[in-house]
Amino acid sequence: MMSYNPFLLLCATGLFAIFSSTISKSPVLPLFASHLGADPSGVGFIASVSAFTGMAFSIPAGILSDRYSKRRMLLFSAIIFSTAPFLYLFITQIWQLALVRFYHGFATAIFIPVAMALVSKLFHKERGEKMGWFSTATLAGRFMAPLIGGAVIGVLAFDPGLSYRVVYIICGTSGAITFLLALRIPQTEEAAQEGQSWGEMFRIFRTVSAHKEILTTSAVEASVLFAYGTFETFLPLYSLHIGLNAYEVGIFLSAQVITLALSKPVLGRFSDKYGRRRQIFAGALIGAASIWSFSLFRSFFPLLSLSMLFGLSLSIVTSATSAYIADLSSGRSRGSAMGLLGSIMDIGHTAGPLASGFIATQFGYPKAFMGASLVLVAIAFLFLFAEGTGKMFLDKQELTD
Repeated sequence: MMSYNPFLLLCATGLFAIFSSTISKSPVLPLFASHLGADPSGVGFIASVSAFTGMAFSIPAGILSDRYSKRRMLLFSAIIFSTAPFLYLFITQIWQLALVRFYHGFATAIFIPVAMALVSKLFHKERGEKMGWFSTATLAGRFMAPLIGGAVIGVLAFDPGLSYRVVYIICGTSGAITFLLALRIPQTEEAAQEGQSWGEMFRIFRTVSAHKEILTTSAVEASVLFAYGTFETFLPLYSLHIGLNAYEVGIFLSAQVITLALSKPVLGRFSDKYGRRRQIFAGALIGAASIWSFSLFRSFFPLLSLSMLFGLSLSIVTSATSAYIADLSSGRSRGSAMGLLGSIMDIGHTAGPLASGFIATQFGYPKAFMGASLVLVAIAFLFLFAEGTGKMFLDKQELTD
């Protein structure tokens, strides 16, 4: 039987999984929701539903991955990736879209924290770089998705209903490929911790959830996703409002993602070598400046440049946050720590479109971008002053896992 490199196979699975997830929402989701009759606040609500699923279920997914096989959890998420997209084809009402987004959200809620925990388990000294390469693989999918989705919507602009169906058929095809790849991921870890009591597992999670630096690091990533949720939900509508087209919106989103993809392994290696905290803080400030600046421009090239700068800020932050949390946690708690990160991240991702949708409805799209910037600055300084707990709960024998 042919053998596969577990890391490369995991990267390939991540590429198709995140392509499928991204093309289901960027740029099609706000446009589809508007087509069904949603106002800006309704669009924000729909955009936040799948992130709410992640907020609620990333922690259980992480705990289960610590107790049982991470491969088993990845397969479960792949089943959702391969089935959810086809449900969009039958949607005619906003409430139906919300239900499908809730179900679809389980896929990334499970996949991302479990996959990151598995990568951090496979590597130690070069953890930041390998996490960066895995993120680059997922970002390759994230890059292609809005470009392809925007092109389909642009070409079929004469029949919006048909264009949305075509996008979700592409989404479902990618989800099916994700499932086929996930089936080939080998068991690369020990048989987890099935002999450990549930009480012990929850004790470990309580320890993780009380760790100040893990919490504030997760909060920085949540604030970045608050800004990103605002960006991906309302930049398409803002761009159309100022006279740009869907294809140009796809270029904005894809340019941001390709910036992330090219820079993440380099910045992950940089954090391995020079430390992660200052990198996280600097990236958050750059992100705050760039998201604020979206409110100041109304033409293609300035918005394209800002999209790329915002992508670079995301790369600076996220190439260090997951690796930093892996550094702070032990082998038997890493799934729980990544699940906690995923849950807090999704709080930010959920709150971003909701809060920004309210602001956009009341005050306009530029004020929504400004509000996201202020949130990011506030959390960045909270993180800056939270240093001090270090690796307080690491077991000595696990420092080299």
